[in-house]
Amino acid sequence: MPVHSVATFRRLALAGVALCTLMMAVALGLEHIGGLEPCPLCVFQRIGVIAAGLALTAAAVHNPAGRVGRGLYSLLALAAVAGGGFVAGRHVWLQSLPADQVPSCGPGLDYMIDVLPMQEVVATVLSGSGECASVDAAFLGLSLPAWTLAGFIVLAALPLAMLRRALTR
Repeated sequence: MPVHSVATFRRLALAGVALCTLMMAVALGLEHIGGLEPCPLCVFQRIGVIAAGLALTAAAVHNPAGRVGRGLYSLLALAAVAGGGFVAGRHVWLQSLPADQVPSCGPGLDYMIDVLPMQEVVATVLSGSGECASVDAAFLGLSLPAWTLAGFIVLAALPLAMLRRALTR
């Protein structure tokens, strides 16, 4: 296997790690400096970013030479990106609902994690609540979840390129 293709796989993974780091830095900056508290869907989007970042970090560190290893890391990162993108898309959809169709607010995420089984927590969070439908901040006309969705779309290009390289080499 040519050295160039191995380095390219690693570079793509490192670019993904950099993008995940940027996305989390913005989210944490908005929370701790800007005072914006994340809603439950925002927390799940962060989990998607972190999971993708961990998969891409493992891919960069391990840097497998074979198709199987590269394909597995690519698919793992892509699954994390897809999960986070799904949650961000759901969040954007909730924000687009008319006020009379917004679901009522439920209990806080900390409370649900303490008293409910994890499967029920995930189902409840994904159904959304009134707090997730409010647009607390926007930049250039897009809400923060819309920007996060855009970030996931850009991020998806990296594991897709890694997967393409894994399958064609």
